[in-house]
Amino acid sequence: MYYFCTYFDHRYLSRGLALYYSLRKHCSSFKLFILCLSQECYEILKQRKELENVLLLQLNEIENGDEELLKAKQNRSLIEYYFTITPSFILYILNNFNEVDFLTYLDADLYFFSDPEPIFEEIGNSSIVITPHRFPPRLKHFEKFGVYNVSWLSFRKDENGLKCLRWYRERCNEWCYDRVEDDKFADQKYLEKFELLFEKVHVIQHKGANVAPWNIENYKLTIMDSKIYVDNQPLIFYHFHGLRKFTSFLYDSGFAAYGSKFTRIIRNNIYLPYVRELKRIEENLNFRSKEPLGRSILSKYFPSILANLPRLIRALYSNSYFFYP
Repeated sequence: MYYFCTYFDHRYLSRGLALYYSLRKHCSSFKLFILCLSQECYEILKQRKELENVLLLQLNEIENGDEELLKAKQNRSLIEYYFTITPSFILYILNNFNEVDFLTYLDADLYFFSDPEPIFEEIGNSSIVITPHRFPPRLKHFEKFGVYNVSWLSFRKDENGLKCLRWYRERCNEWCYDRVEDDKFADQKYLEKFELLFEKVHVIQHKGANVAPWNIENYKLTIMDSKIYVDNQPLIFYHFHGLRKFTSFLYDSGFAAYGSKFTRIIRNNIYLPYVRELKRIEENLNFRSKEPLGRSILSKYFPSILANLPRLIRALYSNSYFFYP
């Protein structure tokens, strides 16, 4: 049994559910703890009868009695507070669920394309697991935001793992802002201290883990037996960071931010299946807006396009956009 946790609010609901469904498809035995960051998110998810192996938690459950976390909540933005919560949420589960001996946090915009078992085999008996960004040489300047990425974090319920997690929680409560300052950035730059301060820290080596717009140019992608391979290793999970919907049919992959090439194999075999899943979920949840009959295409989509015009121009110029009918 593998134990995972993630968090999201109602605005990220379809992505969080896509993560769950991808786990259900590819991981034979797991339990997923979902921290609902808004009441609307919780109310919707608790009605979903098909969410097997899921335990829903509300934000007030994590906050109650945690004066340090509540103090931090008063001096940062909402997204910065979400970053701050990461170690507190992980520690809450390890402290309150006796059966959980090894817990993996996952970002809600991840999606599994194959079984995560090879990653767990690689981890072995490590106490702490972190995931590298793997920036190519031309993007090394992005390491100012972190050599490692808060996408997959694992902690074992042993002395070393808990010691690290408590240290991480204290640092995030002290400082966790959406800016680079004194070798800090959000909840991410702290990960670089793990190997220096603690033992049994493992850095994931599998090339199919955390493939993303910022590192995908490192690899040769191929399709074999309808599966995606990354330098001959199976793609395990992809990080859909920066994906943006302009209209119901026009999307920005986010590749322009990194100058990466949005190739046909990436579009057809990674992004289109994911968007198809998001649309399926949104339609099932009745998220599609009810537009009045006879409304013109221009009046329907112009406000969204206008609001995102600079990004749209960049996406069109860099050929990092795509359509989904």
